[in-house]
Amino acid sequence: MNRIDWRARNHPAWWAALVHRVSGILLALFLPAHFWALARAIEGEARLESFLRWTENPLVRLAETVLVILLAAHLAGGLRILALEFLAWRDRQKTAIALSAGASLALGLCYLLNVF
Repeated sequence: MNRIDWRARNHPAWWAALVHRVSGILLALFLPAHFWALARAIEGEARLESFLRWTENPLVRLAETVLVILLAAHLAGGLRILALEFLAWRDRQKTAIALSAGASLALGLCYLLNVF
């Protein structure tokens, strides 16, 4: 029976990979809702206007902010993977992971400040 080394799961690179995968799954789950919202425009101006009024709800605005954070985190994770694949390994990996996480949160907070 294989034993799992749980210490490996406490490494920043493991957490960065987990955030990248979870953000990708959550973004994929968002896509049907996005297509449904786009369909409101096809159904007519009144349906779209009704939907746009609903999006002014503070909870929807908060969900939009979470969406922006997920997009930024997934982008940062993808860039990290590209760097791992095409650049030489460096000891600065932890710093790069922390910077990408901080940039993701900063982008989300900037969006939040513009929404409210």
